[in-house]
Amino acid sequence: MPDELTIRIAGDAGQGMQTVSTVLAKAFKKAGFHIFVNQDFMSRIRGGNNFSQLRVSVNPLFAPRAKSDITVSLDKESVHLHRPSIADEGIMILDRQKHGITDNDSAYFDVPFYDMAKRAGGSELYANSAASGILAGVTRLDFRHIEEALKETFGDKSADVIKINIDAARLGYDFAKNNFKPDIFAIKEGGPNVNLLMNGNDAIALGAIRAGCKFYSAYPMSPSTTIMENISRYANDFNVIVEQAEDEIAAINMIIGASFAGVRSMCATSGGGFALMVEGLSLAGMLETPIVIVDAQRPAPATGLPTRTEQADLDFIIHAGHGEFARAVFAPGTAEQAFYLTVKAFNLAEKYQIPVLIMTDQHLADSSRDIGSFDMDRAKVERHIISKEDSKKVTGYKRYQLTKTGISPMAVPSWIDDVIYADSDEHTEEGHITEDAHIRISMVEKRLYKKMELLSQEIEEPTKFNIDSADTILIGFGSTYGVMKEVCDSIPRRKAGFIHLSQVWPFPSRHLTELLKGEKNILTVENNAGAQLAGLIRRCTGIEVDGSILKYDGRPFDVDLLLNRVSEVTSHGRR
Repeated sequence: MPDELTIRIAGDAGQGMQTVSTVLAKAFKKAGFHIFVNQDFMSRIRGGNNFSQLRVSVNPLFAPRAKSDITVSLDKESVHLHRPSIADEGIMILDRQKHGITDNDSAYFDVPFYDMAKRAGGSELYANSAASGILAGVTRLDFRHIEEALKETFGDKSADVIKINIDAARLGYDFAKNNFKPDIFAIKEGGPNVNLLMNGNDAIALGAIRAGCKFYSAYPMSPSTTIMENISRYANDFNVIVEQAEDEIAAINMIIGASFAGVRSMCATSGGGFALMVEGLSLAGMLETPIVIVDAQRPAPATGLPTRTEQADLDFIIHAGHGEFARAVFAPGTAEQAFYLTVKAFNLAEKYQIPVLIMTDQHLADSSRDIGSFDMDRAKVERHIISKEDSKKVTGYKRYQLTKTGISPMAVPSWIDDVIYADSDEHTEEGHITEDAHIRISMVEKRLYKKMELLSQEIEEPTKFNIDSADTILIGFGSTYGVMKEVCDSIPRRKAGFIHLSQVWPFPSRHLTELLKGEKNILTVENNAGAQLAGLIRRCTGIEVDGSILKYDGRPFDVDLLLNRVSEVTSHGRR
């Protein structure tokens, strides 16, 4: 009886692979298992070949595996395309007659699920529900979990539609129970798993709402779009205005305007969209107006691979914009970090009157994991504007007043009697345009030196694991957290540890230097071709890493690939 299974559902775009994985994830979670779901899909609405992969385990999960124990092929192309990725003892569930498959492969389990779909509802559209039932039967999952999951998934449909989906699943379940005799994939149920099933974009959207975001503007760009969709879903409940802008330039300028009016504001995009926002980023820096921007990275340059993953915007995000001004950049590695860091991003943006950026990527954005409930005491909202009550007492207001900290008092225009001047040109304390050299020096030091010094005292400390006893230390940022954790847990005799950076700017130089003391084999793990993190470490600390494990094919690291690469290093010593 296995402790873990990997299930892959593959087919054409539009065949409902994500529906199957959603139903299965809910069902297995109800049965007490931990879940990790990742998506691999092409940039097209119909056709191509996509798959959704589900890991199920009695232990917490953080990353995908390379091989699947069970693969369901919903189309003919998937049969040959995914056969090489089946584990040694794995099977492929397919409909031979439907797709004209004549190969006599011992791994094939022939199931007429398209016929089942027509028997249940008169249409092949219900094949994905039949597939859900088949998978439940093969893994010996109690059917009631599938039935409950289908009711939840199709809760907005009519009772007749829900019944047809359940009937199709029951046909698949009974067929698998009667015809797939071995119990090799039977996985023992535990107590109910009451965790939340959440991906990175879900967490960012909820973090923004928790932080008090009241205006969101964006132009849809994968993989950031579901942040806007999620905020829109709850907009009426939390009084959030969501504006789909005509382009990314309009989006960032609108959130600057909303923020100037006293409203917490955010936008999200991917690298190409952020390139258009860069002038607006500098405008926020000059106006000292707090905004939060999400860059959900995908492979570039230009359009690149729109639905794939990469971490190649690191240098770009840290240095984007003309001129010099303070900013903070977060790089969450889990849904939990994404939620809490989004709240922190809003708090810091307003406290220091700066833009704060959150770097994510397609892998983190679209991968789901079961997580515990968020701690609202940890996600406290901190406001740093002059209150409405105190605004009535303000006289002689200077929007850019020079202070010891570099932080000026920030008032909401409609709340005070004084006129507020704001300008994108260099300006005086009052906000009037100036070319005075002494004022210029004071304002640059205010916007850059003083704020960066304070920001450096609030750095999110790196996460560390087993670094004291390890010979090899992996260092990553963003979505590599999960795969580094699972790999280091798997290395025998605890010879490998990892450091994860959830904040990359201001760079945690002091923390990292302290953590890397002594003789260690240091490797960065990065989803880019230029080893950008290794370069950033060298520039900020003087530490030259011993090597970098890089992946830039548009796919995330899986546990097996990274484990093999790290095992080679730990077996043969320093690179």
